[in-house]
Amino acid sequence: MEHNEHDAGLGPSVPGTSGAAPTEPPPTTTPTVGDVLVAIEELWPESLAESWDAVGLVAGRSGNRVDKILFTVDPTAAVLDEALGWGATMIVSHHPLLLKPVSTVAASGFKGDAIHRLIEAGCALVTVHTNGDSAVGGVSDVLADALGLQDIEPLTRAAEGLPEEGIGRVGNLESAVALGVFAESVFSILPAVAGGVRVAGDKDALVRRIAVCGGAGDSLFDRVRSSRADVYVTADLRHHPASEVREAAGGATPYLIDVSHFGSEWLWLTPAADALANVLSDQGFSTDIRVSGVNTDPWDFVLTPGR
Repeated sequence: MEHNEHDAGLGPSVPGTSGAAPTEPPPTTTPTVGDVLVAIEELWPESLAESWDAVGLVAGRSGNRVDKILFTVDPTAAVLDEALGWGATMIVSHHPLLLKPVSTVAASGFKGDAIHRLIEAGCALVTVHTNGDSAVGGVSDVLADALGLQDIEPLTRAAEGLPEEGIGRVGNLESAVALGVFAESVFSILPAVAGGVRVAGDKDALVRRIAVCGGAGDSLFDRVRSSRADVYVTADLRHHPASEVREAAGGATPYLIDVSHFGSEWLWLTPAADALANVLSDQGFSTDIRVSGVNTDPWDFVLTPGR
């Protein structure tokens, strides 16, 4: 769009007035690890984490500067290669490196080696796990939004938090679709992984009310039933729990869609990175944030009957 100098405020001044000095944006500074932790707490409070979880700072000094942050689902060796090769000074990982207690971080083990590499490179590691699942805009919210769900609410409300926070989400499609068509839409939004998408249910049955849980969600089957969901989308469904759900339903709902654990949580990384960048910017900080390009799904290929 064209504009003239008067539109831009560059014309002759009016007699008796003086032009206001242009407002300079406040200078930005590089945040410290502590500054980033404050922003992370604002977005994904530790109070939302499950009691068994291990979230927060894993490695790093609070006063160290953070000019590059990499988001990932898993802090694997390949992700560390990527992060340290880029010069990252912080990794924000969804999955914990040290979920279970350890008695040593000797570099002879892969976890100890990861800790040594992080410390030697001056790269902090932060875990945002079930607090990232539960918070507004968290893993299951992103999955529900990507599937076009409306009237979204938690499957299980957080003990501490807002009414819309908690583990899992349930909502409605704008209109009912066949289960097979809906499964194709689930497949289309996820990254390509060897395991693909598995479905239990009548392919032609109409479905509208959808429950989702990023990551492993078979502990929420009772909540899925009480939510009256037609379909439950989650990951890591084991044989016995899935079989029992289908037997109890007698062939009816809830149908099941089993997806990649990595894939269901990978969707969250970009919105999470953008959210952290926005909070840091609002606080006057500037740092480079990117999402890992490493696929950390553990499976490499799958064999299926040809048809």
